[in-house]
Amino acid sequence: MFLKKQISLYQFLKNPDNILLILDLDETLIHATGTQLEVPHNFRYTNYFIYERPYLKEFLETISLHFNLAIWSSADDMYVQEIVDKIKPSTITFEFVWGRTRCTTRRDYDLDRYVHEKRLKKAKKLGFTLERMLIIDDSPEKTRDNYGNAIYINAFEGNQNDKELQALSEYLHSIKNTHNVRSLEKRGWRNQVSTNR
Repeated sequence: MFLKKQISLYQFLKNPDNILLILDLDETLIHATGTQLEVPHNFRYTNYFIYERPYLKEFLETISLHFNLAIWSSADDMYVQEIVDKIKPSTITFEFVWGRTRCTTRRDYDLDRYVHEKRLKKAKKLGFTLERMLIIDDSPEKTRDNYGNAIYINAFEGNQNDKELQALSEYLHSIKNTHNVRSLEKRGWRNQVSTNR
């Protein structure tokens, strides 16, 4: 009964005018590896040890009060859905959870490999506008068509002293009321927060 009340409260507080915040999964929110690290893992998925980035649940709960949230990963769709089911707080509802099938595969000749790009025009079809959409990722090549909407963070590889989500939360709070996120210079976002890094 309490859980249902919490979910109802979240839906009540949710504002359709909030900025849509699209979060990457691997190396952004979690680290998945076939080799166990020297620190305890949070859970396992098939043959992978999954490590949640420090401050993950607090980050999601805090920013969900001011942003509408979504997940978009270039990983396998089933993997993405099952990992998200494990890491998301019960009080949060994502606008969508997308995997590789929603990406656009492009040959990157500079990197000499194929890249699964996340093109935000696909989210526009759901009624969101580019001016009110941010995407958080550790891989700039996956969001190059929408660099004006991207905030790039350092890749997470299991470091338990990582403070990236705390810094990101502080920065996002400072821009939550921005009318057009594309007008912001986001490349030096860490210089605008006080979190000790």
